[in-house]
Amino acid sequence: MNRRLLIALTLAALAHGADAQDGAPIKMVVPFGPGTTTDTVGRVVADALGKTLHQTIIVDNRAGAGGALGSDTVAKAAPDGRTLVMGTVGTHAINAALFRKLPYDTLRDFAPVAFIGYTPTLLVVAPASPAKSLKDLAALAARPEGITFASAGNGTSGHLAGELLAQRLGGRMIHVPYKEGAVAMTSVMSGQADFMFYHPAAVMPQIKAGKLRALGASSAVRSAAASDVPTLMEQGIKDFDLVAWFMLYAPAATPAATLAQLRSASANALALPDVVARLRDQGIEQRAMKPDEMVPFNQGELVKWAELVKRSGAQVD
Repeated sequence: MNRRLLIALTLAALAHGADAQDGAPIKMVVPFGPGTTTDTVGRVVADALGKTLHQTIIVDNRAGAGGALGSDTVAKAAPDGRTLVMGTVGTHAINAALFRKLPYDTLRDFAPVAFIGYTPTLLVVAPASPAKSLKDLAALAARPEGITFASAGNGTSGHLAGELLAQRLGGRMIHVPYKEGAVAMTSVMSGQADFMFYHPAAVMPQIKAGKLRALGASSAVRSAAASDVPTLMEQGIKDFDLVAWFMLYAPAATPAATLAQLRSASANALALPDVVARLRDQGIEQRAMKPDEMVPFNQGELVKWAELVKRSGAQVD
């Protein structure tokens, strides 16, 4: 009886440790600055997940090195379920090819918790631009001086989408990197740069205000936030399916029971109507993804973006 009691007490203690993490606060690292799309998405998820778990979740912005700095702190954090990171296509797919010495390994050092969703990008030009269509843009790029495209920085999804478009359309397209997406967008609106790829949440207000015009969407299907904008593939550009995405990760050695609890709570949180609406307001389109689908998805994204980085020649270290 004593042995059985000891086993029962041990199992109860383990269950309590996995359940609600002993009530201790959870830290969600957002590897980009306040006000960014990743920050907004992270705070929506942190709020909903905290309520689902009945715990406090603190958002910790740790920007730097294209998100590598903050991501690395989570890769090396104690695997107890108390430290998570709001990963992105940049931190957990593009960076692996962009950095020669990335301090973490995307697949080895992280355990996926929940796929939050994805957002296409829209190819936008200034309203005064002579490019009214992709055909017009190609004609402008065919001139000796070519055209310019802006992005939020070297190796970002907007940069690589522009490089892929240059390969598909031909002509000369010169990349102009900025430190922030908002600054890059301003350069397009003012005509300093000819076009850019950027998130619907950022460009749709400018499109509605007549300050930008959309020529196409970067995804295989139209963006729910801009359903009247045809995809590039609809317009004859082959194999052009690039989206930015967000996934919540824990350190790789996090116990299975703790991961199961976090995954279940995340699924419940992401299904809440208020959360669906708040994410949709940011241009995020949700996609249900089972735990055993997340690693293969991440593997495929690493391969796809590595090819684009190689073709573009982008490197940051």
